Amino acid sequence: MRLLTIPMQLSQKLYYGSSRLRDLCSSGKWQEILCYFQEMQKDGVQLADPAVYPSILKACSNVSFSYGKSLHAYLIKTGFESHTSIDNSTIDFYSKYGCLDDASGVFGCMRSRDSVSWNIMVYGYLDHGAFGEGLWWFKKARRAGFEPNNSTLVLVIQACRSMGAKKEGQTLHGYVINGGFLAINSVQNSLLSMYVDGEMDSARKMFDEMLDRDVVSWSVVIGGYVHGGKAQVGLQMFLKMSSEVGTEPDGVTMVGVLKACADLGDVTMGSLVHGLVIRRGLDNDLFVGNSLIDMYSKCSNADSAFNAFKEMPQRNNVSWNSIIYGFILNEQHLEALSLFYCMGKDGFETDEVSLVNVLQTCKHFVDPLRFKSVHCVMIRRGYESNEMVMNSLIDAYAKCSLVEHARKLFNGIKRRDVVAWSTMISGFTHGGRPGDAIAVFQEMQQAEEKPNAVTIINLLEACSVLAQFKKSKWAHAVAVRQGLATEVAVGTAIVDMYSKCGEIEASRRAFDQILEKNIISWSAMIAAYGINGLAYEALALHDEMKLHGLKPNAVTTLNVLSACSHGGLVKEGLSFFDSMAQDHGVELGLEHYSCIVDMLSRAGKLNSAMDFIKKMPEGLEAGANAWGALLSACRSYGNGKLGSEAASHVLELEPLNSTGYLLASGMYAAGRFWADAANVRKLVKERGVKVVAGYSLVHVGNTCCKFVAGDYSHSQAGDIRSMVEFLHSCMKMEKRIDLGVTEW
Repeated sequence: MRLLTIPMQLSQKLYYGSSRLRDLCSSGKWQEILCYFQEMQKDGVQLADPAVYPSILKACSNVSFSYGKSLHAYLIKTGFESHTSIDNSTIDFYSKYGCLDDASGVFGCMRSRDSVSWNIMVYGYLDHGAFGEGLWWFKKARRAGFEPNNSTLVLVIQACRSMGAKKEGQTLHGYVINGGFLAINSVQNSLLSMYVDGEMDSARKMFDEMLDRDVVSWSVVIGGYVHGGKAQVGLQMFLKMSSEVGTEPDGVTMVGVLKACADLGDVTMGSLVHGLVIRRGLDNDLFVGNSLIDMYSKCSNADSAFNAFKEMPQRNNVSWNSIIYGFILNEQHLEALSLFYCMGKDGFETDEVSLVNVLQTCKHFVDPLRFKSVHCVMIRRGYESNEMVMNSLIDAYAKCSLVEHARKLFNGIKRRDVVAWSTMISGFTHGGRPGDAIAVFQEMQQAEEKPNAVTIINLLEACSVLAQFKKSKWAHAVAVRQGLATEVAVGTAIVDMYSKCGEIEASRRAFDQILEKNIISWSAMIAAYGINGLAYEALALHDEMKLHGLKPNAVTTLNVLSACSHGGLVKEGLSFFDSMAQDHGVELGLEHYSCIVDMLSRAGKLNSAMDFIKKMPEGLEAGANAWGALLSACRSYGNGKLGSEAASHVLELEPLNSTGYLLASGMYAAGRFWADAANVRKLVKERGVKVVAGYSLVHVGNTCCKFVAGDYSHSQAGDIRSMVEFLHSCMKMEKRIDLGVTEW
């Protein structure tokens, strides 16, 4: 019998080929591996060493799916698929390309599986976001007695975190302890991240028990506190970290700390952190740079935000959008608009966030033409299906009195989410069409779209504008049925709605039903008493609020002063004004000083009001509201001298507002200064001032009728006019009778 022998030349080729492939694999030269393997096949060299094929499959994972499938077929044909290492590499190949069913098929056909086989299967599903299936494979593997490697275990923990699988996560924690994996930093930190998402107390307990805490551990806990609304605790943890020897913060740590400073509005701490960022050389980190812009913007320091932006060595769309939004947040809309144009010139294509930002500036300038330009860009870029963009566009059109444009856009949305419905309801309300806003909400109910708290607040606001008690009670009932009436924001809106209807008792009942009242709730109830003429009750509620441990803010102070103004409580109002600055440290602004001017003016103390204006602190100058209040009082009390001075200021400050002209004209006419009154009316025409007419609302059944002076468009205008004239004649008769009784 003759023995088959491999020729020496072929043997050398096989040896050299296998060695060459291993070298190329260790260097990560995947394309060269495939080329070299193809050349060997062309030369008729068939590799007999199974250890070579995993390297070739790995190359396919990185370069070519189709070639990998061909290689798999070749391995089956040549009988190499029975080798566990080759099967594992094949499973890994299919997993890398997301072909999990194919990977599962290879796994199912394996004759012999090892720990690597199970790890690859579990890792493959989890790495592609199939968390449910990944956990199922993990449990199946555990029953089969396999031990996960560190990478797989970290992914399993992350899966529990992503799915919110609390029970499975705790079970896994027990397995980690029993299996001796707790000493591995990556596993510990993954568990820490899992607990941070919803169980901060458990996360803190675990953190305190950790013997070896690295920068990742600290960053996870700091970030957990900040994202959980406990920014102050997050900063305290950072200071504690800084005092530990050998632990230096990295970019992730700084991002969390800067967010804490932004949430607290603590620009002093933020500046110190900025200094540390520069000292640690982290100012080149793109994420840190974007966080610096965000921090300064939210701390009302747009100039520092822009400086941080300019100093960034590299920028991305997030950088540009952050600085544009920062200027908008700080009401520097021209600068925001200028940067939006610079963004395009700098080679960055505007995205949906950029367009939403520029819509905010257009909304500020009430610029319909620019809206339409932005709308055209959105259409060209294909953003019409983007919910965030369309909702912003609807809101922008509505806020600029182009409600019909907004409605047309809304009607064109095929799948409306709760945000779209809420935006449209809000748009009609702000456009002075509360009836239409309520009708949209009823459409929403018919479409079986569940409203959220924002939707209900918008509905309540519509009812407050309508000021119809029956509709308000209906809206309140809707809030109750949705289980939202006791939420602080919704409850506060109910308080405000009833107060606008003049139903102060219903307003107080709604206030008492709010479970956790905040400063906004108390302020709203104080304002409710004020606008309904119950000044003493407003003051009493303010004292009650302080007993509950809440400190008045600028809005609360304004509401109390307004109540005193409407209630004629001058002495109490002045005393309260002084105490807010001296005893409570409230920073009094122009609106508070204007309120005092209004209070003194209403009480007829016109000279005191003028003196108060002249003695306002440096940096504060009386605005149109203060001078307007004084002008209105001068008209009522017949003080033409002070009224003329007030009128000149009002018309200078608000040349396009019709209110000042009407007050001035009325004051001059009441004092029989006909020439001055005529001059004011002439100014209205010359400046093209649009006079906004007052109107009355009358509810007849379920219909709300609007009446404007001189408007005869109503179908029953003739009958209404006759009735009004009849009522006027009755009023004159009553006046004559009263005069007769007095004289007698």
